[in-house]
Amino acid sequence: MADEGAGVEYPFVEGRAEGEETVSSFREDGAATLDWVASYLDGLRDRSVLSRVEPGQIRAALPDEPPDGPEPFSAVLADLDAVLAPGLTHWQSPRFFAYFSTTSSEPAVLAELLAAGLNQVGILWRTSPALQELEELTLDWLRQLLGLPEGLHGHIEDTASSSG
Repeated sequence: MADEGAGVEYPFVEGRAEGEETVSSFREDGAATLDWVASYLDGLRDRSVLSRVEPGQIRAALPDEPPDGPEPFSAVLADLDAVLAPGLTHWQSPRFFAYFSTTSSEPAVLAELLAAGLNQVGILWRTSPALQELEELTLDWLRQLLGLPEGLHGHIEDTASSSG
């Protein structure tokens, strides 16, 4: 849970001026999170690729009861470092050669941030013209890069289950 300060998560619900306090916390927490991810990626070579925790070790390090209230976001990042990161398989490690290759890049991490922030739902052109037209153009660029015939077009499937 993140500490939203004295106010609520969505200040417009309370009638507070949009952007007051919550956005400041969001900016600070966001900068701290981006710094955490950058440090994580910079230090991947020094981490053990596979987790070395024992079964139940992560659970034992977490409270049995839910918190009574929010905690500062810095505490979430501290728990990520101390409790969760040791129990991760570091897929991005340059020393990891099993299962799948590196599945993300630094530009992709930033793109995920933008995608989450914009939260576009492209169910129809009207719901997000920019999303629809960029997807169509990007697929046409891919067609050209692959040397496929002009006029061939398609759409992006987000999962294997939706493509069937």
